[in-house]
Amino acid sequence: MNDFSALDRVRVVLSRPSHPGNIGAAARAMKTMGLTRLWLVSPASFPDPVAEVRASGARDVLDAARVVDSLQEALSGTVLAAALSARRRDLSLARLAPHAAATELVQWSRNTGGEVALVFGNEASGLSNEELGLCALPVTIPTDSAYVSLNLGAAVQLMCYELRLAAMGQRDTASPLPAEPLPEPATHEEIENFFTHLNSSIVASGFLDPAKPRRLMPRLRRLFGRVRLEKEEIAILRGILSSFDAGIQNKSR
Repeated sequence: MNDFSALDRVRVVLSRPSHPGNIGAAARAMKTMGLTRLWLVSPASFPDPVAEVRASGARDVLDAARVVDSLQEALSGTVLAAALSARRRDLSLARLAPHAAATELVQWSRNTGGEVALVFGNEASGLSNEELGLCALPVTIPTDSAYVSLNLGAAVQLMCYELRLAAMGQRDTASPLPAEPLPEPATHEEIENFFTHLNSSIVASGFLDPAKPRRLMPRLRRLFGRVRLEKEEIAILRGILSSFDAGIQNKSR
């Protein structure tokens, strides 16, 4: 028996879309595959009649779309985010194929009960390195090397199709998660608060010179991005940092 309930907890996030027609096309692509939660980060034009025309019968998805100012806001409350990118970036994690990423997103949604996100970048420039750093799963659609450009609406359609197959149990190539409930995962905000705390602690310790940061924080993001941090693990890590902070303050007196 098919269980599509996990799709109700999937956010499709379009970051800085420049053309309203692509927003409408994305809404239509989502609805055909049973996804309804559209988030828009600083769209160039929305609401827009062009988006409504391209959405065809998916006007309800457009009407319910959430518009926010940053990707941080769009990922608020999520436990896992996958980012679509055609380009290989420095310090990037191993990239997943669409079917593997969709399987992992659906498994995490189903096994944790948490919300997950699928993030797409601007039509011309894609996602910035900073935006990619907020997502744990880099995903690349294996297009022909002679022409890698894929229309935003088409990319959303392909990924939503893979999510639906995963929800139907027809994609199992990703590493399987245990059937029992997983420990409560850390939310996007909790992880970002940890990185803020980590940055301030290593600056206070003298280990990091803020005038010459080099690539330290992106490397640390990459390190922690290899695992799915749990709430309890975040609490332990921040407790350790607080202990270090207290020691530094005592020495400075």
